[in-house]
Amino acid sequence: MKYIIVGLGNFGSTLSMQLTAMGHEVIAIDKSLEKVDNYKNQITHTICLDATDQQALHTLPIKETDVVVIGIGEDFGASVMATALFKQLNVKRIIGRAISPIHQKVLEAIGIDQIVRPEQEAAERLAKRLEMKGVIDSFDLADDYNIIEATVPDRYVGLTIVESNIRNQYKVNVLTILRADNSIKLWNRSVQRRVLGVVTADTRFEQNDILVLFGRIKDIERLLHAE
Repeated sequence: MKYIIVGLGNFGSTLSMQLTAMGHEVIAIDKSLEKVDNYKNQITHTICLDATDQQALHTLPIKETDVVVIGIGEDFGASVMATALFKQLNVKRIIGRAISPIHQKVLEAIGIDQIVRPEQEAAERLAKRLEMKGVIDSFDLADDYNIIEATVPDRYVGLTIVESNIRNQYKVNVLTILRADNSIKLWNRSVQRRVLGVVTADTRFEQNDILVLFGRIKDIERLLHAE
């Protein structure tokens, strides 16, 4: 896919490098020549351009671009102006970054396709990791439902999924399991994990398994905090 990322701050630069590494074509723009030069070898294309300049935006390959991400956060005015201008250019999809409730309201009023709040989302995920025993990562869904990665509680090690009775007792589903891959080379000290795929009732939990759980956050908390 082809992306235009506006803003080479921490969010925009990280996103641009990740998408480039995944094989996508990325055009990252920023009005700071220093930032553009810093990332020119790590991103497909970097261009020094003011995204609030309507004439300058016409030089970009808008029609060939699948997604435009407005990554500007700190400069509220520039973020809103750039978003509005790209909206007028009828890009296929616009994703905007909001750093405050007011910022989000304005972006919603412009009518873009998606709004992300990376700072808030990262803080919420960290809060869950700090609060809930064994949580490694989390992903929020609608209506209080979450997908949580958590270390298997000791009381389930050696049991099968049906023996653990997790679904009936806690109303939580085990979507899959991430398990240490013992085939890694000895000199590689980092733990590599493989996904077991769709688990069955006979799948047996092993020590240090990471469970991918789906359910309401309050039910997952009961599961992880139970003795």
